[in-house]
Amino acid sequence: MSDIDQKALADKAQLKIEKRKRFEQVFPLLVDELTSYLESEQMPAEAIDWFKRNLDYNTPGGKLNRGLSVVDTVEIILCTDNATGNLTRQLTDTEYLKAAILGWCIELLQAYFLVADDMMDQSITRRGQPCWYRVDGVGNIAINDAFMLEAAIYFLLKKHFRSEPYYGMLLELFHDVTFQTELGQLIDLITAPEDSVDLSKFSLKKHHLIVVYKTAFYSFYLPVALAMRMAGIQDEALYKHALDILIPMGEYFQVQDDVLDCYGKPEDIGKIGTDILDNKCSWNINIALAHATPEQRAVLDANYGRKDSACEAKVKEVFAAPNIDVAGRFAAYEKESYEKLNALIDALPEGAGATAEHGGLRRDVFRLFLGKVYKRAK
Repeated sequence: MSDIDQKALADKAQLKIEKRKRFEQVFPLLVDELTSYLESEQMPAEAIDWFKRNLDYNTPGGKLNRGLSVVDTVEIILCTDNATGNLTRQLTDTEYLKAAILGWCIELLQAYFLVADDMMDQSITRRGQPCWYRVDGVGNIAINDAFMLEAAIYFLLKKHFRSEPYYGMLLELFHDVTFQTELGQLIDLITAPEDSVDLSKFSLKKHHLIVVYKTAFYSFYLPVALAMRMAGIQDEALYKHALDILIPMGEYFQVQDDVLDCYGKPEDIGKIGTDILDNKCSWNINIALAHATPEQRAVLDANYGRKDSACEAKVKEVFAAPNIDVAGRFAAYEKESYEKLNALIDALPEGAGATAEHGGLRRDVFRLFLGKVYKRAK
């Protein structure tokens, strides 16, 4: 690699650090607003302290890709010259703050889902630390804490966006996407309950439904749709374009996540993979079921979803068998997905919906997302 290339990579890494740092600096302001509301309602000090601890423990510790994507998308739409495709200005402080608040609202939604999901799955760690419900003194209080994380979203939206013409659309997006995600969680839970292993309920079609509804809508479509609303894009056809690109991208992301759960390093992914132990309807097991011999199927039936590391090891042996080769099939799936997603992005009219105020919905929005997830290791 040349010195110029190395410098470009270093500059890009530094910019990423600076963007994250600026985004992180907004969160304490929102925590202050939320805790000040509790104070105004004369909540006792221990309740205020608990809520602050809940917010700080569960919200800011992840990769923040969803929240940062709102800011990046708003910047691309509002600050791009439609003729050249170059950024011509920076977001104003007001624009940045509004975009960052929407980003943090998605991170609060993510925190709400994770706190609840970890309890349902009886997970051990999250983001390199104990799951919230496993923290001393928390336990089942985490159920109410999850509700409070969700409620914080609507407090912040009302405080900062009530006077905006798109306020109703923001509420609609959060309500719709929350319901869609919970539908995905429902299908997941009834298909693969931890205490009742029945691999005949599994299928790649069922897996598709689970990942689209449980992950793709809130992780991929929501950040872009929120940014589009804030930027003033009103053409509903463009929201359909965005959906058609971002939903398959979200499915690809979740298949990656399934593979990383099995093969990723805990220090990289921030958790101990438990999909096999937890009887998850993952891409890995569905690929194995589709290609297993009767003897291999018997091994999977006998060992999948058992809280036993020896059983887990036997399942992984089947995954690695030459006729199944989960890792190899994923490599082929990843290549195919990348090519299909690039074709969908290329089909989007560049700068669609552009106005005098913004450069429109550009392909860069989607390439940014794809660049963050393609061949990720965590």
